[in-house]
Amino acid sequence: MPSLSVGQYSLVFNMLSLAVAAMLGSFAFFVMSQKIIGAKYRISMIVSSLVVLIAGYHYYRIMGSWEHAFTLVNGAYVASGLPFNDAYRYVDWMLTVPLLLVELVLVLNLTKDSTGPMLKKLIIAAVLMIGLGYPGEISNDLMTRNVWGVLSTIPFLYILGVLWGQLGAQLANSSEKVKVLFTNIRYLLIATWGFYPIAYAIGTWGGTKSPEAVVAVQVGYTIADITAKALYGVMIFVIAYQKSKEDGSLPSMIEEKQLSR
Repeated sequence: MPSLSVGQYSLVFNMLSLAVAAMLGSFAFFVMSQKIIGAKYRISMIVSSLVVLIAGYHYYRIMGSWEHAFTLVNGAYVASGLPFNDAYRYVDWMLTVPLLLVELVLVLNLTKDSTGPMLKKLIIAAVLMIGLGYPGEISNDLMTRNVWGVLSTIPFLYILGVLWGQLGAQLANSSEKVKVLFTNIRYLLIATWGFYPIAYAIGTWGGTKSPEAVVAVQVGYTIADITAKALYGVMIFVIAYQKSKEDGSLPSMIEEKQLSR
């Protein structure tokens, strides 16, 4: 690990701390929100809860590893001799990215015949995307990093293409309010998922292990994770709530119907 200024070290540490707080806070929200949406949409919130809980745990471990990897010497943070275990991030992605895909596909409320095959293809593509990206992430060779990055981008583009198309297909059969929500989540999908390859590419800035590259990658991935998991989960909840309201499956609406009989 390169030597970092106090500002560089603190920026990464504070961003990792923010991620832990965001994931655990959103976990509490997603658990409680299940009570106020229709029963058929609750599985999406359960999956959202799992995603941020897993991410919160891994960010806690990443933050601890970052802290142990450096020691303050003469006003600068230098490598302590203990390795910084960035593999926690890829382990997290291997678990949470498939769950994110499940979360989104479930709220689309597709037919059973469509849901199963689509999820199978998307999950296989997600595993390939993450598995192909890891060798480049840990490599100190710029060419090796770029080659694996390009290979990882192929399944990444496939996933985005399928999700963009499926979200677009939902617009035709949705109310105006739900159309707006699906349109927003399409653009949020591109903005959040699109940030990952940008952060990966930034890792070559000034050399794969320069202070600037190390800080930029950690901050970039953290911002992407917070938006792609916590914020994305909130958007899924809003869609589920609106759909529940329109089809009359809100718990409060069901209770009112029962009392009126």
